[in-house]
Amino acid sequence: MSARERLAELGISLAAPAAPAGAYLPAVRTGNLIFTAGQVPFVDGKLPATGKVGAEVSAEDAKGYARICAINALSAVASLVSIDDVVRVVKVVGFVASADGFTGQSGVINGASELLAEVFGESGKHARSAVGMAELPLGSPVEVEIVVEVRG
Repeated sequence: MSARERLAELGISLAAPAAPAGAYLPAVRTGNLIFTAGQVPFVDGKLPATGKVGAEVSAEDAKGYARICAINALSAVASLVSIDDVVRVVKVVGFVASADGFTGQSGVINGASELLAEVFGESGKHARSAVGMAELPLGSPVEVEIVVEVRG
């Protein structure tokens, strides 16, 4: 089953990526790699929540937001190539706005990792970093960037 078919089966459609909030591009291709900018969990141009995970935002909600970030990252990739041209997800970096003492960043970013494995199967498994941060842009609780390898 193709990535496009898996997305449809999951009820996910890839929209145009959000307009950059600064002097950068949503995604850049060099050779067979595409690097996305950090993606926050915008839904219809708005953040569904703001605040720190472990305080204003639950870890479970943040995991869902990380999933949305991954979908937004795939939208950025799809702005450059067909999503079916993705050969492998190489790397995921997830940032979690963390309340003092919150140490569940890895569980939060599993939301992104699990989505990528659902879409790409074995090729969706990747290297990853999950990092706690004091603050993220616009007060977002999570931000995710990905690197994918694409065909020719």
